[in-house]
Amino acid sequence: MGTIDKRANGRYYARWRTPDGKSRSKAFARKRDAEAYLSGVEGAKTTGGYVDPARGRVKLGPWADDWLAGKTNLTAKTRDRYENAIRVHIKPRWGDFAIGKITHSDVQLWIAGIDLAPASVRKIHRVFSQILATAVRDGRISRNVAEDISLPRVHATEKRFLTHTQVEDIARLVGPDWDLLVRFLAYTGLRWGEVAALRVMRMDLARRRVVVAESVSPIKGVMTWGATKGHERREVAIPHFLIPEIEAAIDGRAPDDLVFIGPRGGVLRAQTFQRAALVPAAEEMGLCVRKVDAEGRPVSVKRGRVAVPVFTKHFHPHEFRHTAASLAIAAGADVKVVQRMLGHKSATMTLDLYGHLFADRLDTVADAMDAARQVELDTTRRGRSAERIASLPNPDQAPAEDRLRGPR
Repeated sequence: MGTIDKRANGRYYARWRTPDGKSRSKAFARKRDAEAYLSGVEGAKTTGGYVDPARGRVKLGPWADDWLAGKTNLTAKTRDRYENAIRVHIKPRWGDFAIGKITHSDVQLWIAGIDLAPASVRKIHRVFSQILATAVRDGRISRNVAEDISLPRVHATEKRFLTHTQVEDIARLVGPDWDLLVRFLAYTGLRWGEVAALRVMRMDLARRRVVVAESVSPIKGVMTWGATKGHERREVAIPHFLIPEIEAAIDGRAPDDLVFIGPRGGVLRAQTFQRAALVPAAEEMGLCVRKVDAEGRPVSVKRGRVAVPVFTKHFHPHEFRHTAASLAIAAGADVKVVQRMLGHKSATMTLDLYGHLFADRLDTVADAMDAARQVELDTTRRGRSAERIASLPNPDQAPAEDRLRGPR
């Protein structure tokens, strides 16, 4: 059992021994606080949940670096995002703190003071919480003080789902250099990085399948290759009408060549496609609206040496992915098929994003059940009628003497 001693300075010192026999102590201003703490220590020792406070003296900065170094399964894009969160936000605030000294209330105040979009704040918190969760598993701290933090609410933007006609209108407006890309995005649902990384050898046109095996993204200005977001290969079906276009596009290319190539060769960047073709087409259709000043002049902002227009309503290639999901669901695809098509980790994720579209199909499903029921019942009736007719006596097959006798 531990002991409590009162020092000349008026403070109370709780003393105890760790499970391996080392002596530890902690000072308190009030005796009842020391008693409560000591009671918790003894209880944790009994249940096996005791964590030596000395193990929590490691600084968070080096701990975060080691944590990130051990994350071997991250895509290049995710690793870059984690590195940025640690370097820009986590280390400046917590780098010199012993992980055992970080409190829940301090974390809450820190999160509340980050002046970024809610989604960005949540991503930073997620990284910080994962770092502390590893410290818990390693026996450095007894609990993760980043859990149960009040986080800013993310207001989901309304997804835009194009119709078949709208997709075809965009394909027509972007012109022959880009029309196949528009249709391919809208009817396969691949992420931009997956489409940009797509090689000729991944197109199995005989089976009408595209094999999604890798992705490419700009990291610090350099196009970086890596695994897909879900770290898994998948196959996606290609509609019949796209096959001749794809065959013509890749004719004569080597298996390792890219299917969709940038204007100067190499990987096609999303921004290049947007600026050169997609945004002008979307503007003409009213899907994309530029912001104008009081005199009606388009507003732009400087990014380096480039003036980038500002939009009140924008159009991004990712909207074709949403469109592919909605068109597949409208065509009768179930949630598991859509999940596999989009490469989601789980059907739950697919339902979270597109569940309302399945609800829109309730009448369609009911109508289909009506039609299926009627077809089956009609078939059954015809079959039973044929059986009854077949069971009736046939005058042409009566015995010879009956036929000679004739009617009575």
